[in-house]
Amino acid sequence: NPYAGLVSQLRAAWLSGKTRPMEYRVAQLEALGRFLDEKKEDILQATALDLGKPSFEACFGEILLIKNELHEALNNLSSWMKDEHVDKNLVTKLDSAFIRKDPYGVVLIIAPWNYPINLLLVPLVGAIAAGNCVVLKPSEISKNSEKLLAETLSSYLDNDCFAVVTAGVQETTRLLENKFDYIFFTGSSSVGRIVMTAAAKHLTPVTLELGGKNPCYVSDVCDVQNVARRVVWGRFLNAGQSCFAPDYVLCSLEMQEKLMPALREAITEFFGSNPQESPDFGRIIGDKQFRRVRALLGSGRVAIGGQTDEKERYIAPTVLADVLPSDPAMQEEIFGPILPIVVVGSMEEAIDFINARPRPLALYAFSCDSKVVNQVLERTSSGGFCGNDTMMHVLLTSLPFGGIGNSGLGMYHGKFTFDTFSQQRGVLHRNMGLEALNGPRYPPYSQQRLGLLTAALEIKRRATCTLL
Repeated sequence: NPYAGLVSQLRAAWLSGKTRPMEYRVAQLEALGRFLDEKKEDILQATALDLGKPSFEACFGEILLIKNELHEALNNLSSWMKDEHVDKNLVTKLDSAFIRKDPYGVVLIIAPWNYPINLLLVPLVGAIAAGNCVVLKPSEISKNSEKLLAETLSSYLDNDCFAVVTAGVQETTRLLENKFDYIFFTGSSSVGRIVMTAAAKHLTPVTLELGGKNPCYVSDVCDVQNVARRVVWGRFLNAGQSCFAPDYVLCSLEMQEKLMPALREAITEFFGSNPQESPDFGRIIGDKQFRRVRALLGSGRVAIGGQTDEKERYIAPTVLADVLPSDPAMQEEIFGPILPIVVVGSMEEAIDFINARPRPLALYAFSCDSKVVNQVLERTSSGGFCGNDTMMHVLLTSLPFGGIGNSGLGMYHGKFTFDTFSQQRGVLHRNMGLEALNGPRYPPYSQQRLGLLTAALEIKRRATCTLL
């Protein structure tokens, strides 16, 4: 296997204990921070070449959010690493019982192309903080970002413990044949299944950050202009190539008629009368992806936008009206600048529509009536939820980010990333003396010994009181 030597090298470094001291972890995190500072212009250029990403979006989504994760880890690493002492029973009262946060060992992080820097380095922050050695596999589709990471990251991180692998589909398949101690994958559900299958051969635990069709319910009672601005921002950021973007809108026919002019106004406000000339609107990553997204324009009717330019891989910010559940745009994650609107008769129908489909990575609900938002929250299931806005929940390092079912497995951001890459190791350190206290558990057994052991170990249910 072409990667066996690399994995063995990293495993030897991990077994040496090199990555375990807090000082080492802090030094590597600080080095990652220097990479972001010193290579800022290179990151902006690479993401612009790959995705036509505006520098504002790259500074915000590819640099600031990683720095937030870095600083969160550096500010809290000492407390995160501390042993977590737990409650003890009568038998172990004089002993020490705690949870040790151990690194897994050699972990693999596979990133997608839509946020090629962020979705590689944010997991890396937690993997370093937790004390692991890491193989990083950036997406080969975002080739300029991949080149930047492969050529420069090694100048900042310890090459004994961290390595960047450039690989296409065939090479990645060979890479996955190696035994890793943890695999963190971000990408499509179909590839996620392949990764999980490969991991199963070694009983390797995984985090799968996948995607899906994220519903956005808009009730009849809302501020239409505010809804339009927040939905347009979330849907068309990064030219719609965000796994947690609102994928489609569910609303009444009356709301569709109110929403349409407000959406058109918001698109014009953000991107001008000709978004193709806007410096603030990105492009589709590649020709294959462009053709796939363009084919979805045949669903429903094009109410706003619909213009395309294959040479530039440009698809205008587009809103499709009167889309049927059976239309192509409702059969797959759009992952492009197209927003279908599906008409429903009521909130009940919207909830039934959502619950009849695979559970999404994110779910959005808009209403001036907080009871409506809470109803949608309580009666549905999704990886994350945001009421009266789109995507903003992802900005909080205090909230876990991850999917459920088809949209993923596991979570990260902030301390959740540290926990993801740490084995929660249960530890009991007993007193070597006081052997008389152990007598009741040893043979020969007797009812008297069972009684003593039960009294020492039994957990009793607390009494409950009902107020009439």
